[in-house]
Amino acid sequence: MNEDILLCVSKLSTHIGNGSRAVRAVDGVSFALKRGETFALLGESGCGKSMTALSLMRLLPSSGRIVSGEVRFGARNLLTLSESEMRRVRGGGMTMIFQEPMTSLNPVLPVGTQIAEALRLHAGEDGGGAKRRVLDLLRAVRIPDPVRRFHEYPHQLSGGMKQRVMIAIALAGSPEILIADEPTTALDVTIQAQVLDLMRHLQRVRGMTILLITHDLGVVAEMAHRVAVMYAGEIVELAERQTFFTTPRHPYSHKLFDSLPTLSRRKQRLSVIRGDVPSMQDAFTGCRFAPRCDHVMPICHRKAPTWHIDGEEKVLCHLYTTQVRTPSFSRSDNQWGNHRSRRRDRSDIAPLLEVDALRVHFPIRRGIFKRTVGRVRAVDGVDLTLDTGRTLALVGESGCGKTTVGKGILQLIRPSSGSVRYENTELTRLSHSDLRRRRSHLQIIFQDPFSSMNPRMLVEDVITEGMKAQGLGADLAERRQRAEHLLRQVGLAGDSAGRYPHEFSGGQRQRISIARALSVEPRLIVCDEPTSALDISVQAQILNLLQDLQQNSGISYIFITHDMSVVSYIADEIAVMYLGCIVESGEVHEILQTPQHPYTQALLSAIPTLDSNTKRPVIRLEGDIPSPSSPPSGCYFHPRCPHAMDICKRSYPRRVQLDGRRYVHCHLFDTDTGEQ
Repeated sequence: MNEDILLCVSKLSTHIGNGSRAVRAVDGVSFALKRGETFALLGESGCGKSMTALSLMRLLPSSGRIVSGEVRFGARNLLTLSESEMRRVRGGGMTMIFQEPMTSLNPVLPVGTQIAEALRLHAGEDGGGAKRRVLDLLRAVRIPDPVRRFHEYPHQLSGGMKQRVMIAIALAGSPEILIADEPTTALDVTIQAQVLDLMRHLQRVRGMTILLITHDLGVVAEMAHRVAVMYAGEIVELAERQTFFTTPRHPYSHKLFDSLPTLSRRKQRLSVIRGDVPSMQDAFTGCRFAPRCDHVMPICHRKAPTWHIDGEEKVLCHLYTTQVRTPSFSRSDNQWGNHRSRRRDRSDIAPLLEVDALRVHFPIRRGIFKRTVGRVRAVDGVDLTLDTGRTLALVGESGCGKTTVGKGILQLIRPSSGSVRYENTELTRLSHSDLRRRRSHLQIIFQDPFSSMNPRMLVEDVITEGMKAQGLGADLAERRQRAEHLLRQVGLAGDSAGRYPHEFSGGQRQRISIARALSVEPRLIVCDEPTSALDISVQAQILNLLQDLQQNSGISYIFITHDMSVVSYIADEIAVMYLGCIVESGEVHEILQTPQHPYTQALLSAIPTLDSNTKRPVIRLEGDIPSPSSPPSGCYFHPRCPHAMDICKRSYPRRVQLDGRRYVHCHLFDTDTGEQ
């Protein structure tokens, strides 16, 4: 084996289950990892990425089995090792960090004890020496105050901290290969930037090889040296990062790029991949992507493609191995573009929604008599305005109060104070019965569609429940007819009405949630992270649908998200939240292209860019977002702000109007306290 090759995977096949109906989760995968490189395994959910990694580690579920192939780590084939021999490889030679650290950490043990356990197993260290080594590891993964954190439990740490602890455990055995399975999917962009920067730093210092598993093209562009694209259990393209991002060769890769929402594609329909991912229980005779491919040829259905190799680039596609035609795929997208939002004179149009000084505080009660000892300031003085047929995006880190704002506006949570005027009606003063009559105008789409549906109800009942409560539809037959029409409108078959929620995919369940919201003919919909759990192609379908509904029906959206690419595509205006407050708001192109508030600048700088040649300075925010139960004095952002002044510690900045409807809460722009 080449000295530069650390791990060589050859024709690896893994099945889940037995017999003819076994799921072929990994089907003939081959690739090699070079020393010191980051190799990205890219693809949508269900393509086999994580199962490939678990196969390398031999950590398959009880029903899983490796049926063929080789995994050579140095001179040894890992698939022939005994379990005791494999335990020495795990953690020592090769280790893995998982997508959700909270499910991997023991909730009843301090994090220092868990790291020390890994040291004892893989490095033979114990006692005082082990504790010193744990503290060194905590410092290596940039956890502040490691002596205090040593004794803390996982639930006392933020998501970014927990992921750093997982990295520290992984480093305990000084591994040569680190497998990172979606290590930043559940993290905010600012914390994601910190974790990715940490991984790059550790790779340089320790010379590790990283196998990065992700569906995020931006993360791949930032981290990878080489990229392998998986589809339906097999690798369909392998290329150097620069080549992949400038000229993707496989039609599937090209469709992934075309599905990405960007500012330059506003008001255009995103490209979607038609049909569904094939069942991995079936045997394939031709190309697995053929039923969904825009360049399909007759041979694609009859014969499986062979590899076309061009230097370091490989593609599994008939377009390159026949003389019929060779497509020319290229990309020239600018992520933020130079698009200008369509402005219109709104001076004589009353806003659909006006929110003034909205506050939602939750009491903290302790003791036998449950006395109130404090308050969680989840929302602390929010001002918003939304016009008919417009989309306002609420963005910010997890815990900043975005979802609570949405629920407070809809009165699903009663505000502590403030005003919410919908069509000149003050919602906070309405009785429950009067508010119920308004519910048909105000709807919400939740982040997790499955948990928002009764699993024992048919889809038809899920959709018609609101219609029945609002007295819409003359009878049951008419409501059923409308439910089937709505299902077709959101791209599902009418006969889906007779099925249960668990029978649908995540994207399909989100469509059902949209159909349910539309059933009562709303004028305002709060969309709470409606695409965060979806793959790129399914996300494109949902965004197209929401755009179509707005253009055809004039619906207004409050779009809650942390995905700035989605914001750039769908939003007309943006409000940036930090610790329960709006720190900056304005038109989408203004905020994205010329952010003014230091927090907005840091938030946008942390977003991975698809242009690997563009190296933007990333503004690193120190520490974590403070607790809303005890926010800092003065400006809530000043402990993390690189431009903080003395006045920032003493008083909260007032709202300063910069231009039109663009506002910022920052002493830097207040002529009475600072200067721009």
